[in-house]
Amino acid sequence: MNVNHQGKVWRPPTDVYDTGDEIIVRVEIAGMGESELHIELIRRTLIVSGHRVDHAGKTRLTYQQMEILYGEFRTEVRLPWSVNASAVEATYDSGLLTIVLPKASTLHVPISEATD
Repeated sequence: MNVNHQGKVWRPPTDVYDTGDEIIVRVEIAGMGESELHIELIRRTLIVSGHRVDHAGKTRLTYQQMEILYGEFRTEVRLPWSVNASAVEATYDSGLLTIVLPKASTLHVPISEATD
């Protein structure tokens, strides 16, 4: 889903790892404000999206090299386990968005003997 910054959606670099009790998702998306980032958790899919503005694009420039992507971005992560949605936390620091998703505890259902 990586595409250019000419009006198409691109996907920022994303890492996902498991600590045993939590799933950690890190998205590298520098130059954003916290209010410009959108995080959604729909069942077992985490969606991070937003729009990064090229402030230099307001003036006419002749680029010699252009590798930084701008415009609308979106990354989706299919989570391998159910998570405790009410305990999800997100922090944004130095261009890295870190989302901590605690795994949901397993519900053990007791089995009782049927009485005749």
